[in-house]
Amino acid sequence: MKNNWTWIVLAVLALAGCDYLPFGYTPVRDIVAAPANFEGKEVKLRGTVRDVTKLPMLNVKTYTLLDDAAEITVATEGNLPAVNDRIALKGTVKSVMILGGQSLGLRVEETKRLP
Repeated sequence: MKNNWTWIVLAVLALAGCDYLPFGYTPVRDIVAAPANFEGKEVKLRGTVRDVTKLPMLNVKTYTLLDDAAEITVATEGNLPAVNDRIALKGTVKSVMILGGQSLGLRVEETKRLP
């Protein structure tokens, strides 16, 4: 009986730590290639920070995330990372509009920065 509880506890801990596991990341190129498939969905991304933008009057903070093959704009309400930082995050894919499969204003709204 004690052995069963050990396995249950380990399974719960493993599921609780899924955000921190080194797999399950969506390639940015997949989002850019088919934005309608990801619209409104939560994704995990990782890559290198390129451009950082802060517009205090409009309360807008964004950065460009570059992975191996593509880049995407990430909007955040948290602290902006430094250029060339390697980061991982969870966020929701959003577009201003999608016309004929092409996205206008494609971005990811960061919900959580991962370690």
